Amino acid sequence: MALSVDSSWHRWQWRVRDGISHCPSETTPLLSPEKGRQSYNLTQQRVVFPNNSIFHQDWEEVSRRYPGNRTCTTKYTLFTFLPRNLFEQFHRWANVYFLFLVILNWMPSVEVFHREITMLPLAIVLFIIMIKDGMEDFKRHRFDKAINCSHVRIYERKEQTYVQKHWKDVRVGDFIQMRCNEIVPADILLLFSSDPSGICHLETASLDGETNLKQRHVVKGFSQQEVQFEPELFHNTIVCEKPNNHLNKFKGYMEHPDKTRTGFGCESLLLRGCTIRNTEVAVGIVIYAGHETKAMLNNSGPRYKRSKIERRINTDIFFCIGILILMCLIGAVGHSIWNGTFEEHPPFDVPEANGSFLPRALGGFYMFLTMIILLQVLIPISLYVSIELVKLGQVFFLNNDLDLYDEETDLSIQCRALNITEDLGQIQYIFSDKTGTLTENKMVFRRCTIMGSEYSHQENAKRLETPKELDSDGEEWTQYQCLSFPARWAQDSTIMRGQKGAQPLKRSQSARVPIQGHYRQRSMGNRESSQPPVAFSSSIEKDVTPDKNLLTKVRDAALWLETLTDSRPSLSTTSSIADFFLALTICNSVMVSTTTEPRQRVTIKPSSKALGTSLEKIQQLFQKLKLSSLSQSFSSTAPSDADLGESLGANLATTDLDERDDASVCSGGDSTDDGFYRSSTWDQCDILESGSGTSLEEVLEAPAPGLASPEFCYEAESPDEAALVHAAHAYSFTLVSRTPEQVTVRLPQGTCLTFSLLCTLGFDSVRKRMSVVVRHPLTGEIIIYTKGADSVIMDLLEDPACVPDIDVEKKLRKIRARTQKHLDLYARDGLRTLCIAKKVVSEEDFRRWASFRHEAEASLDNRDELLMETAQHLENQLTLLGATGIEDRLQEGVPDTIAALREAGIQLWVLTGDKQETAVNIAHSCRLLDQTDTVYSINTENQETCESILNCALEELKQFHELQKPGRKLFGFCLPSKTPSITSEAVVPEAGLVIDGKTLNAIFQGKLEKKFLELTQYCRSVLCCRSTPLQKSMIVKLVRDKLRVMTLSIGDGANDVSMIQAADIGIGISGQEGMQAVMSSDFAIARFKHLKKLLLVHGHWCYSRLARMVVYYLYKNVCYVNLLFWYQFFCGFSGSTMIDYWQMIFFNLFFTSLPPLVFGVLDKDISAETLLALPELYKSGQNSECYNLSTFWISMLDAFYQSLICFFIPYLTYKGSDIDVFTFGTPINTISLTTILLHQAMEMKTWVSVTEPPWLKNSAPVH
Repeated sequence: MALSVDSSWHRWQWRVRDGISHCPSETTPLLSPEKGRQSYNLTQQRVVFPNNSIFHQDWEEVSRRYPGNRTCTTKYTLFTFLPRNLFEQFHRWANVYFLFLVILNWMPSVEVFHREITMLPLAIVLFIIMIKDGMEDFKRHRFDKAINCSHVRIYERKEQTYVQKHWKDVRVGDFIQMRCNEIVPADILLLFSSDPSGICHLETASLDGETNLKQRHVVKGFSQQEVQFEPELFHNTIVCEKPNNHLNKFKGYMEHPDKTRTGFGCESLLLRGCTIRNTEVAVGIVIYAGHETKAMLNNSGPRYKRSKIERRINTDIFFCIGILILMCLIGAVGHSIWNGTFEEHPPFDVPEANGSFLPRALGGFYMFLTMIILLQVLIPISLYVSIELVKLGQVFFLNNDLDLYDEETDLSIQCRALNITEDLGQIQYIFSDKTGTLTENKMVFRRCTIMGSEYSHQENAKRLETPKELDSDGEEWTQYQCLSFPARWAQDSTIMRGQKGAQPLKRSQSARVPIQGHYRQRSMGNRESSQPPVAFSSSIEKDVTPDKNLLTKVRDAALWLETLTDSRPSLSTTSSIADFFLALTICNSVMVSTTTEPRQRVTIKPSSKALGTSLEKIQQLFQKLKLSSLSQSFSSTAPSDADLGESLGANLATTDLDERDDASVCSGGDSTDDGFYRSSTWDQCDILESGSGTSLEEVLEAPAPGLASPEFCYEAESPDEAALVHAAHAYSFTLVSRTPEQVTVRLPQGTCLTFSLLCTLGFDSVRKRMSVVVRHPLTGEIIIYTKGADSVIMDLLEDPACVPDIDVEKKLRKIRARTQKHLDLYARDGLRTLCIAKKVVSEEDFRRWASFRHEAEASLDNRDELLMETAQHLENQLTLLGATGIEDRLQEGVPDTIAALREAGIQLWVLTGDKQETAVNIAHSCRLLDQTDTVYSINTENQETCESILNCALEELKQFHELQKPGRKLFGFCLPSKTPSITSEAVVPEAGLVIDGKTLNAIFQGKLEKKFLELTQYCRSVLCCRSTPLQKSMIVKLVRDKLRVMTLSIGDGANDVSMIQAADIGIGISGQEGMQAVMSSDFAIARFKHLKKLLLVHGHWCYSRLARMVVYYLYKNVCYVNLLFWYQFFCGFSGSTMIDYWQMIFFNLFFTSLPPLVFGVLDKDISAETLLALPELYKSGQNSECYNLSTFWISMLDAFYQSLICFFIPYLTYKGSDIDVFTFGTPINTISLTTILLHQAMEMKTWVSVTEPPWLKNSAPVH
């Protein structure tokens, strides 16, 4: 690469061999006593010295300041377990309350029950929870021990070699050697890779859930090592930022002995927990270890959310405490009044030891404490345990609902938060992402415009009207078996097993393939999956039918490119078409790899031979092969691979296994739905038999029946990149190979062009574009190819007024106007748009810019700002080539789901980063907006203008609302109508609001949130376009806090994480953008349509069951404890009981424990079919009809009334008799239990026979 300093490694090797750098004063800049040493601020940056012979003293002193690699995730130790666990348990006020009662009961003056018996319930609860916490912590201890004792190879300075040690022995500054399929033990800076290009492939599934491989590059200056890395020759000091939890951010520099610096970033950092893939050996130096690694800093544990019912319970518990205090006061006052009726002290009033009696006030206080102990059952200590058990049962049935299982992805619902299931039945606002949530995130190339000419691709549109996702694995395997591979393919069993080849493996299949002494083990799936082995490679994504008009022009452009010299015409349509498709092929980060397991990266080494093959030789090859179909190859929709030019004879493809397979890189024929391309000649001819060293030039002279090439696949980090590469391949501009130094493209006529890759400016959410700087192999020009959002690229184009030629100026303005017109058309059709542009820079300008870029990369302070500045300095004065329209198909069932949610009274907002026209079109497609809706669009950066537009729209909607919903009449007088509520019928359904990110900034900065929220309550839908992840979370928090409503956020990408975490309930979709959204969510589903049943059925059931169970729990405890309260009026408020204490303990423990649990887990007030057919029934949960303040007090009054009946019927029956107190209390206890259980039976809505359990058979409930 032009920006690398690869020569530094060899330079320092030479210095060491000559004994120059052995002086301590030169190699210990931080700690040596010599003057002029380099000083570092260790409080603001981290300095890492290598653990080798030269830097050993510095390493010893500095490394002790950094923690080791030993990790501990346990909460307790053997000595702290008992006190700390008890301390945590008594953070729950219920445990403190009952501990207070136990202490009171030990006081002789207020003792009611036996002291030991009073301690028993609390001791049992504490002991059970202690055992549970201890078992969980012991599991964490065993897991930590297994991790800390994992083996790793660490460089040992004394032995001058790598020694196998444990992970816990790793220290900052150690050199670590890792092999294929090994897990990275710490955050390591990559210094060596066995890959010739200095690339290490990494799987980050344990961090972000993404299964596609990531590339990590060796630090510049170390990528051209031809031998093994020698730690003793490493004489550099590493300075980087302090540990932080940003997975995708890292900056630092490496200081060489001559004080020069080489910058590096996150592209060179191997994170702890990732897995090395497809790389034989990788060596690096430890930067962060143990709890300072980014993975450990991100491991904050599960988030705890309190449900709405739980908050309601806490309030009602305080009401119960108030009732308890009132009853105890009545008992205390009654006791004093009772004793006051005696002229002398009654015989049961025992005096003190000195013969004195307690004062009446003190006796009343003691009786108050006695009544608290007596009536303690009023506070339901077992309610919280019952709620947890009920939620576990609800989660079990959620996980086993087949309707929430997606067969295509083999994924079912995941309940990651067990304590908020009931909130699913109370949602009022849903905030949804668009891409990957409402849509499939399968990017399909639809249309393009080049130099102002639009190509509609009608044939491709017809193909997409009836997509057929064929599972053709069996057919492909049959096709494989009919082939006879050439001898050179059959020689290596790791690539081709036998003469018939190897069937491409699916994700869920098991593979154990040798990789030079190492094995890659893949888990066996539960079923046969139709998922392709590579992301973004389904047949609907990669099969593109070319436009006939454009195909002819592409052929001419390819022929023109073949004969290109140093001069090229300006603004030529032919040259622009060639540059357009070269940009589609080159401007990306797509890797080319084989389809065998494990996938190996395809590379082509540079050659000094000619880059192209003449058309005469290609035609001669066609005649030699005698293929009738090849005469139409230029007009075919699927180009053949048999027309390989002589360039591949010199540029042999190499893989990571060092095989040199001539034709393995330039395949590009008929596509399959396994994510790779196969030669179209395989079905038409026999396979060419040739030696492994035979070039295609020799083939031209020898008769052969055919030619074959193995498969390869494209591994992209985003679906947009994959769609553009597949589109370019459809026009025979095929990406053949990519390395950090070069990228190879195969043209339609078989010529392979290898571009030197000088620099890559990756995509980021701020710039919203990506650029590559390449050197053209034919002209030698330095060209910048850029693709990005049209809102950004259009502002970076060269100003036509600066062009001296008037004709050229007019042509540029015409091209820009037409392209913008086509972009607007694409957006109205719901397509995602990208603009393609280029720029040619001179050698001197690029050399100057490369110097600035190198300084920015080596900077530690303001590194990101400097890199952004250098990128903006290069990406300007661009020449527009064209634009593309990519379709993101709507998911199945989205319109019906949105319609049902709206009927249920739920407001749905869409928060997306896409452009406004695209979002509006998708909103119409999914019935979020109707064609008859009045859509208010607000696009302004000015706060005053924004406020004015909000006021005008709000006034207009209010007037329209008054006309639609006139005020009520009372005795002939009109009353003003109320402001429409969130779920009321008064919400005007004919209005929609569309705003962009700039308007949101104006709203938040101008303190216009109140007016904005008032306006949204009159709108049926709200679309926020061009919004950033931060803006998404701010909107969710605004609605949640200001309107005090229950919110739900749903998304599938990393940019949705903040929005998901801000809502009351966060739902992640297992899409194609990785698993970061799922890992941050409370629930995870596979499809947006599953939200319908999750909320309308399971949400309603969970809320209804739990709410009614809580009300019943409070009722039964109050009803039972009031029996003791009524008895105090007949025993002189002495605190005695007529019910045996064991019966009181068994009341909650046995008699009334199981029915509420069964009721809370299995009861169905309404069948699933009815709930889906009538979404309006969901509003009962939104309005908290089952459990609110009124239902609480009604149940309390009902409990007091029933307790009166249960007490006074036996009292009146036995009045005047001589029965003892327990004979009187037993019928009261029996009647009360019978009444409470019958009340439970009446509350249950579902009754089935004993032989037909509801969890085994779905039957309609009998009401």
